[in-house]
Amino acid sequence: MKIFCGSAHRDLAQRICDFVGVPLGDATVSTFPDGETFVKINDNIRGRDIFLVQPTCPPTNQNLMELLIMVDAARRASAARITAVIPFFGYARQDRKDQPRVPITAKLVANLLTAAGVDRVLTMDLHAQQVAGFFDIPVDHLFAAPVLIRYLRSKQIENPVVVSPDVGGLKMASAYSQALNATLAIVAKRRKSPTEIEALNVIGEVEGRDVILVDDLTETAGTLCSAAKILKERGAARIIAGVSHAVLSDLAIERLKKSSIAELITSNSVPVRSGDGFPITTLCVAELLGEGIKRIHGDESVSSLFRINETDQI
Repeated sequence: MKIFCGSAHRDLAQRICDFVGVPLGDATVSTFPDGETFVKINDNIRGRDIFLVQPTCPPTNQNLMELLIMVDAARRASAARITAVIPFFGYARQDRKDQPRVPITAKLVANLLTAAGVDRVLTMDLHAQQVAGFFDIPVDHLFAAPVLIRYLRSKQIENPVVVSPDVGGLKMASAYSQALNATLAIVAKRRKSPTEIEALNVIGEVEGRDVILVDDLTETAGTLCSAAKILKERGAARIIAGVSHAVLSDLAIERLKKSSIAELITSNSVPVRSGDGFPITTLCVAELLGEGIKRIHGDESVSSLFRINETDQI
């Protein structure tokens, strides 16, 4: 087994290697003056099982192109099998044709990875689970929920209610509520623009309760902050937000600082920026991804990693 990484998230790749017990592979990844990416794998990988760790977070196009070039370099160096480890899969939100004359970019990215020479994909918390079906190669789809739930249990929140900020996240929220023995509620929303959300109503009882607001991804924090506002208006006590991927923009930080959210809990699937005074708790998913890598390498089952406890499964 050999594990390499691009420039997107070297810290996570090193933590995965520390857990698996192998050194991080030696690869040169640089940029020419004209912006083109150059990759050279310095280790001998002929006949090896190769894992390339690269979340396609911002700058998305740069990191995606870097991954594709690394895959091509590994294939031409006679690697036996290439697994793309993509903790955060960019373009996953463009998964359907919901307007005239628009692309399905998630499918295009799947095609590009396969054409480059990827044999298998290991990813985490896809925005829509059907994106895994866009690939014609095996996809192992892990979830950050077990890591986040372990932390939430340690906080011993009394009388919690798990809230989904939209209909699409209801299945995830339901898994959290079962694992935390909490009730479930949902916020109905309307999207006004790519960065603006309007919360319309709350379905469920939140008055006087501590709220755990869960979602797969936040970028501008519009959905979370809009949901937190209406939850506070409906009498919610303390509001904690938990998201798998925190791809935080400047706008997100400003919104979070002004919001009713007391804490944001997330994973290190992407490099998480400072909250600039707002409390952000970053939990490490290196063990989860590392265990997935070990099982893929050993041709073992990965499905048990989906479990939150003995009975709950996402």
